[in-house]
Amino acid sequence: MPGTPPIQATIALDGDGSCIAEARHRAVDFLTRVQAEHGLPVSARAMDLTQLVVSELVTNARKYAPGPVLMDLRITGHMVEVVVWDSEPVLPVARAADAGRVGQHGLEIVMAVAQGFEVQREPVGKRITARIALLDDPDGDPSGRNPE
Repeated sequence: MPGTPPIQATIALDGDGSCIAEARHRAVDFLTRVQAEHGLPVSARAMDLTQLVVSELVTNARKYAPGPVLMDLRITGHMVEVVVWDSEPVLPVARAADAGRVGQHGLEIVMAVAQGFEVQREPVGKRITARIALLDDPDGDPSGRNPE
């Protein structure tokens, strides 16, 4: 609603090995608070997919960028936006499918489960945004979106 402050949280992660688990926990806490304090429904699928997306994006930031990572979680309409900033200016590119490749599927996973995905170069580093529907698709699409 116009004039209503956005529902959001910003989390600074130090980039060490524990930051991935911390980011997942903070995402669950955020969505639980959205339900309890704001009365917005969040499906179990949305909770699980948000943790998956957070895990993949923060893992990539930790792996490819030196230094801290910032994560913003915000509700926009009926979506949760997961925004991860890191200091590496090189934009990620999804790789071609390769059944023999071990690892390096994170970006492909995020793009498959998100309703929206974008990457922006920043004056320092980059910002990656993934949007996940809070409610399940009534037609049963696992990503929460209607098949086109």
